[in-house]
Amino acid sequence: MAEVILKKVEKEYPNGFKAVHGIDLEIKDGEFMVFVGPSGCSKSTTLRMIAGLEDITGGEIWIGDKCVNEVPPKDRGIAMVFQNYALYPHMTVYDNMAFGLKFQKTPKDEIDKRVRDAAEKLEITDLLDRKPKEMSGGQRQRVAVGRAIVRKPEVFLFDEPLSNLDAKLRVSMRVRINQLHQQLKAEGQPATMIYVTHDQVEAMTMGDRICVLKFGRIMQVDTPLNLYNKPANKFVASFIGAPAMNIAPGELVSENGKVVVKVSGQTLILPEEKAKKVKDYVGKKIWFGIRPEHVRSAETHPSENENYVNGSVTVVEQMGNEEFVYFNVGEEQYISRLNPEKISRIALGKDYKFWFDLNKCHIFDFETEENISL
Repeated sequence: MAEVILKKVEKEYPNGFKAVHGIDLEIKDGEFMVFVGPSGCSKSTTLRMIAGLEDITGGEIWIGDKCVNEVPPKDRGIAMVFQNYALYPHMTVYDNMAFGLKFQKTPKDEIDKRVRDAAEKLEITDLLDRKPKEMSGGQRQRVAVGRAIVRKPEVFLFDEPLSNLDAKLRVSMRVRINQLHQQLKAEGQPATMIYVTHDQVEAMTMGDRICVLKFGRIMQVDTPLNLYNKPANKFVASFIGAPAMNIAPGELVSENGKVVVKVSGQTLILPEEKAKKVKDYVGKKIWFGIRPEHVRSAETHPSENENYVNGSVTVVEQMGNEEFVYFNVGEEQYISRLNPEKISRIALGKDYKFWFDLNKCHIFDFETEENISL
């Protein structure tokens, strides 16, 4: 069993700054959990507390059936992969991967088997005689992952391991770590992984579940799709998704027996099901949110008779298979994600007609910023 359980974990520094505020989190055996959030949200601090590299000032950390608050890092059954690889420059790849096992006095033939098995998994067998300076960043990071694998830890901890790589290498390493996780599970080996990143695309594509953090507090823990489609609050809605969700201040009012959103000088009519969920907020200020793919061209929805908006186009980003159209409505800027093959060419500085799919919108409480439309 390699469950990781955090019970009201806190971190307060001697100067009184509280970095982590009573986190409760249960990471299942064999789960790939991603910690994501902006810089300074204490995701790396939380990871380091699990590793034992940072003392906790409150709460308990359990790995398996053991509370590890007082257990030194080397005895916690964890292996950590860092952002900067942390390889010994004077050693070969083989010796780098074998070093920890030699330190534990593992038999020589067992060391050789584990190193070669890990190298085969990561496709670095032909690099075993090289030194770090003779390899690319992506190859070095694979060696760092291999060094973790050979230890057969209870839990793998990754602290922004891909942030030093270029975009193409990040994608390939992302896939490789995902494949490794699935392979270890299929082989019946411990495969609980906790991965820290500030890149929400990495989080969405890698995690079984994602823990979104803000200022040392958990905002939401859920599957990638649920975070995207059912954000619990305004912060999660704005952080998860690229381009980000359109969010603007507005007000809910009742007109002609319907609940409508007054936003950016426009009147948008909520569908009946959505209106039922937010009816108690009629007459109150709210935050209105809608994802770019749900702001569509009126050209592709000519049969709709409501929720059209005229916007002044300011930027068009051509992405090849899609384009991101930035436009102003009143004082607010919105983004639409459109298929260029289905619409006429959009001219900068001109007005263009958009349709807002209110079935897909989100309404957030103005004060608490909780999603009241779920």
